[in-house]
Amino acid sequence: MRLSFVFMVLFAGLFLPASGAFAQACYSKVEAEAEQGIRIHSELMVIGLNCQHMGERKGMNLYSQYRQFTADYGDLFAAYERIMLDYFKRQGVANPEARLNDLRTGFANKISNDVAVMRPDVFCSRYAPRISKAAEMDRNDIRRWAATIHPSHPVSKPLCGG
Repeated sequence: MRLSFVFMVLFAGLFLPASGAFAQACYSKVEAEAEQGIRIHSELMVIGLNCQHMGERKGMNLYSQYRQFTADYGDLFAAYERIMLDYFKRQGVANPEARLNDLRTGFANKISNDVAVMRPDVFCSRYAPRISKAAEMDRNDIRRWAATIHPSHPVSKPLCGG
């Protein structure tokens, strides 16, 4: 009898309107942009570290260019982090800071897998131009880049209402 009650509750839950945490299991456009912005920043860090011997520009190697890019737009990346921390808090995540760190680590690990399977020169010739391109962008360009969701780089949650 008790087991059938559990199944009824679970079955009824399928037909109830979404509320609370379930209603927030999607991203707004701003949250999707924030996640993508963090992904971009994480990927650029891995590229800069692995290809720092390349791309001398204005006396800076690629890692130095990445660091300058981070300094120039640190407030934008900090805003993206705040947006994601707020999202995780609304989701009831026990440790939002740890969840943000996991997100960053996941993005870095994903591109690090490319480093591991490619020869370093192939990886750098393929990915290094992203840093120089990013260094030439202004704030609006970076936001547009982060707001564009490509099938090869989807966000981890569906967009709300779509």
